Amino acid sequence: MIMAPSASPARRSSSCGGGIALLLLLVLMAAGTSSAQLSTSFYYSSCPGVYDAVKSVMKSAIASEQRMGASIVRLFFHDCFVQGCDASLLLDDTASFQGEKMATPNNGSVRGFEVIDAVKSAVEKVCPGVVSCADILAIAARDSVVILGGPNWDVKVGRRDSTTASFSGANNNIPPPTSGLANLTSLFAAQGLSQKDMVALAGAHTIGQARCTNFRAHVYNDTNIDGTFARTRQSGCPRTSGSGDNNLAPLDLQTPTVFENNYYKNLVCKKGLLHSDQELFNGGATDAQVQSYTSSQSTFFSDFVTGMIKMGDITPLTGSNGQIRKNCRRVN
Repeated sequence: MIMAPSASPARRSSSCGGGIALLLLLVLMAAGTSSAQLSTSFYYSSCPGVYDAVKSVMKSAIASEQRMGASIVRLFFHDCFVQGCDASLLLDDTASFQGEKMATPNNGSVRGFEVIDAVKSAVEKVCPGVVSCADILAIAARDSVVILGGPNWDVKVGRRDSTTASFSGANNNIPPPTSGLANLTSLFAAQGLSQKDMVALAGAHTIGQARCTNFRAHVYNDTNIDGTFARTRQSGCPRTSGSGDNNLAPLDLQTPTVFENNYYKNLVCKKGLLHSDQELFNGGATDAQVQSYTSSQSTFFSDFVTGMIKMGDITPLTGSNGQIRKNCRRVN
């Protein structure tokens, strides 16, 4: 929160009672906005065990399937880009409610909902009715990065859960894998994220897998791709749409279950799996940043943490807004 500068001594003495009134106004303003701020200490008293509970489930889930770490990070990203980080993505469709799961960027693609259910169950046993699904997802995303070898950071919490979702928002706000650099930059800017944040956050693709339907056009039609790499990916992704659409390939050619900077090294070698990946190193404004991450993993880690914290700050519901869902898949 940005506090107004205090008045000078001369100003206070000459304004008489007005100075007291101004001070009272500032106090009231601060009280009105403090509930709208996230804090790393939000659960310090109400649920100090939340972090151990989340980490325990995430360690087990990733031990069972290492890809799950990337899936949870992606859930957080797709959630925050629609209505802010409010767990709207976790809501199931019903006869009277359209959620975001069936939107084009999510349908048949986002996964890990059952892991979030398990985390929620574990947290509820520790402190029932206290921790939101939105915060659980934010903490689980951080833990996923750390468990797979990436940087650690203190997660800001205090979010509440939405009672709404936006199918159209999911279709319009989440960058598709066919995006060019200008479109990527614009979609991130719409969420208050800079081009620098965007390039750093794209590094999450150092873990995880992508479906053939999302990289087919790049490996068959684009020219800014290493020929041998393209042929390797074509071997598991038929040219014909509808054939092998769900076949998977690693986003990071070298170490898809370790969080490090190889993703950027791949881009410099024209071995980005998605069109949108390779756009970050394609003779444009972001080339230098990509290049810097290839030589300094610590710089990437630092910028990634900054980007994740900023993304987690996107229009959260706080205070008396929203609710603390009992079940992450439906409103109370």
